Amino acid sequence: MLAVVVVMVVIVVIAGLVAAYVAYPHRGEQMPGTPWLGDAMAKAADAAPLLPAEDDEMYDLRGDLEESERRH
Repeated sequence: MLAVVVVMVVIVVIAGLVAAYVAYPHRGEQMPGTPWLGDAMAKAADAAPLLPAEDDEMYDLRGDLEESERRH
């Protein structure tokens, strides 16, 4: 029973951190009351690796190909 309570508390804390990140640092704003937490979240987000954008190559979102290249 104690393990379930501890896991649920951890889940709620993680969900709260995600909500706080989306509400403030993700939009480029300072968190009120705890600016150090917003700075730490922004640094962690900047350090996280990103996947390369493949959609523009796969689906030709740039629109710079000629008609003959689009058919192949």
